[in-house]
Amino acid sequence: MQRTPSGQAPTAPRIPLRGRDGARWLFVALAFAATTLNYLDRQSLSVLAPVLETQLHMSNAQYGRVLAAFMLAYTIMNGISGPAIDRLGTKTGYLLTVAWWSLAEMLHVFARGTAGLAVCRFLLGGGEAGNWPAGVKVVAEWFPPEERSLAAGVFNTGSSVGAVLAPPLIVWITLRFGWRAACGAVGAAGFVWVLLWARVYPRGAGAGLRSARSSAGDPDLHPASDAATAPPAPLRSLLRSRFLWQFTVAKVFFDPVWYFYTFWYPEYLKVGRGYSLRQIGATAWIPFLGAGLGNLVGGAAGGWLVRRSATALAGRKLAATGFMLAMAAGWLIAVDPSNLRSMAFACLAGFGYTAALVNLLALPGDLYPSSSVASIWGLASMGSGFGGMVFSMLTGWMVDRWSFLPAFYFFSLLPLIAAAAVWTMPQTAGRPTQ
Repeated sequence: MQRTPSGQAPTAPRIPLRGRDGARWLFVALAFAATTLNYLDRQSLSVLAPVLETQLHMSNAQYGRVLAAFMLAYTIMNGISGPAIDRLGTKTGYLLTVAWWSLAEMLHVFARGTAGLAVCRFLLGGGEAGNWPAGVKVVAEWFPPEERSLAAGVFNTGSSVGAVLAPPLIVWITLRFGWRAACGAVGAAGFVWVLLWARVYPRGAGAGLRSARSSAGDPDLHPASDAATAPPAPLRSLLRSRFLWQFTVAKVFFDPVWYFYTFWYPEYLKVGRGYSLRQIGATAWIPFLGAGLGNLVGGAAGGWLVRRSATALAGRKLAATGFMLAMAAGWLIAVDPSNLRSMAFACLAGFGYTAALVNLLALPGDLYPSSSVASIWGLASMGSGFGGMVFSMLTGWMVDRWSFLPAFYFFSLLPLIAAAAVWTMPQTAGRPTQ
């Protein structure tokens, strides 16, 4: 068990919740709902891209720059939102980030050109950056190591559900009421979540994991868990961690692959496959079913490997790198002439991404106190934001200059680089000094 400098095991007050086990899954369910809304808001632009390119006279290169505005804010705020959530606490931090991005999505109603759209996406990216640091913190506070990848898989399934719902829902609203109404509606839904979260989630929930573990009669599942009430680690201490830097490098090449499918796949269906807006609404959600399955399979597989590995890190690495290899099949999406098989390969790529991601989501909680996991995830995600920003502009340039084919080849190579970064992580990542 991890000790304080004085040699005493830190104590944590029990949280007076009835049905504690059910409560922690309720909190994960709310994180799932927030992630679903996050992706409804995020996907609104990619689904509406064929309409906006006509109405706002955008080229693919301009569309890429609008996406880069989102990623720029996402990059900056990942480094700010993670430490901020650790200091504000999960309840307040999560509430503020969802309120921010929901308001930003509603502001899209007032966009009149490419510049205005870019400003709205910049604001949206700044708010959405806080969702995963907050979700990771919920999981670390309430779940022991062998359950974390499954809990992370449950809340991260919201990204797939949001991506599945976005095409038919946004197209339906757009065809009947216009694209501005679609943005306003999905943004307003976020404030319903804010009211529920404010009412349900307890303050000072850092003791949740200790309480749940004590109820199970297992007080020492993992040493990092016992520091649930430790103060957040200083930023300078986190930045000296080799794990953080290698984790960041992995995310530079890993997450932008998902951003490519999220932001560009509907446009590819239009340009590369000749789909109409109605056809996009009817089919663009299908590959994200594979991603939804990946969340649950990856979470279960990660937990199984953790129980059978020498360390939690070894199990996570094996699971994450194995699923990253499945993502490398993405180039077949563009080269197979069959629309059905092309979509099946897109499902496989999405499955590989989310199955690997849920194991990465669990990593910070395995190695650091829950009071610092949002900071770790947020700082590392600055790498994914930077990669997404650069690669979004590069994608627009490639599509305008050539076609989608070189883009699919490029984004099939990136997971291999990310897998190498994960696999070569040190088996004992140093914890920051408090």
